[in-house]
Amino acid sequence: MLLAALSALGPFSIDTYLPSFPEMAENLNATPLQVQQTLSAYLIPFAVMALWHGAISDALGRRRVILWALALFGIASAGCIFATRIEYLWLLRAVQGISAGAGIVISRAIVRDLYDGAAAQKLMSHVAITFALAPAIAPVIGGWLQSWFGWRSVFVFLTLLTATLACICWRWLPETLPPEKRQSLHPAYLARTYWKVLSTPSFLAVSAAQAFNFCGFFIYVLSAPMFLMTHLGVSEREFLWLFGPAMGGLMLGSWFSGRLAGKLTPLQCIGRGYVVMACAALLNLAISQLMPPGLPWSVLPLFVYTTGMALAMSALTLLGLDPFHNERGLAASCQTFLQSGFNGITAGLIVPLLWGSTQTLAWGMIGFAFAGGLATLAYRRFRPPAGSGFPGQTE
Repeated sequence: MLLAALSALGPFSIDTYLPSFPEMAENLNATPLQVQQTLSAYLIPFAVMALWHGAISDALGRRRVILWALALFGIASAGCIFATRIEYLWLLRAVQGISAGAGIVISRAIVRDLYDGAAAQKLMSHVAITFALAPAIAPVIGGWLQSWFGWRSVFVFLTLLTATLACICWRWLPETLPPEKRQSLHPAYLARTYWKVLSTPSFLAVSAAQAFNFCGFFIYVLSAPMFLMTHLGVSEREFLWLFGPAMGGLMLGSWFSGRLAGKLTPLQCIGRGYVVMACAALLNLAISQLMPPGLPWSVLPLFVYTTGMALAMSALTLLGLDPFHNERGLAASCQTFLQSGFNGITAGLIVPLLWGSTQTLAWGMIGFAFAGGLATLAYRRFRPPAGSGFPGQTE
C-alpha cells in the first residue's frame, strides 16, 4: 500500500487539477494552450530528474531520498497556492516534477530489492492495482474542490496529501538497500553505468514499448478537459466518466498479470496484452467513425485498452530491470526518464494536434499501440540470452 501511495503521487499531481483548467486560464489571464503547458513544465523536469533518483538512491539508500523528495514536492505544492501569473505556475510545476518521480522510480527498485522472478511480478501487479485508483479518484476530488472552492484549493489538497504521506513514510518506510550493497556516485562510475544501461538494445526496446503503450491512453488524460467537457459535454465534476473505466481496466489487467505470473512467461503475458490493446484501438476507431461522441460508448474502449496495457506493464517493467542486478535503482530511473520524457513531448507537441476530435484521438491510440508492438518485436530480437535474467524471458 505504501509503495502504491508513493507511485500515485505523480498521477495525483497531473490529474487532480485538470478540471480547473478553464478557471485557471481566466484567473491567471492565460490562454488554454499556456495552461496546457503546465503539464509539459511538470513532465519534462520529471523525466530529467527521474534519470537521477535511482542512482542517488543506489548510493544513499531508498528511504532518505524519498523523504527529501516529499519535502521538496510539498514546498512546491504550497507555492502553487499563491501563484499569480502563469509563468510562476510553470516554475513551481517544474519543481514538483523534479521531486515527484522519486516515488515511482524508487518503489520499483524496492520491489526488486526484495523479490525476484514471479514473486516480483506479483508484487508489482499488486502495487499497480492500488496505484490505478489514484488517477480515477484524483480528477473527481479535483472537480469537487474546483466546484466548491476554486482552483487554488487543489494545491492545498496536494500540500496536505504530501505532508501526510511524508509522515507515514517517516514512521513506516523501511530501508531496503543495506550499506554494503550501495553504489558509488563517482562521475566515472555513473558515466559507465548510464552508458551500460542506455546502450543496451533490449532495455531501450522494452522502455520504448512501455512509453508507446502508455501514451495510447495518456493522450486522453492530457486531453481530458477538451475530450470530456467539449466533445462529450460533461461538467468538471464528471471526470470519473474518463478515469473510472480507464482505471478499472488498469486494475483488472494488473490482477490478471498477478494471477498469470509463474504460469505464463513474461513474453506470453505481453503478447496477450497486445491482443487486447489492438482490439480496443480498432473498436475505438470504429466507434469514433460511426457514432457521434457520447456516453458511455466513447469511453468503453479505454477500459479495454488499459486492461491490455496493464496486463503487459508489469512484465515489461521487470524485463527491463532484470539484466542490471547491481544497478536496479539507476535502471529504474532510466526507464522512468525515457517514458516521462516521451510523455512530456507528447503533452507539448502531439496532444494539441489530436484533441480536436474523437476521431483524431482514436487514430492516436492506434498509432501508439502499433509503435509499442513494434518495440516489443525489437526486444524479442535483442533480448538477453537464456539464464541472464527473468525466468522464461527468452521463450
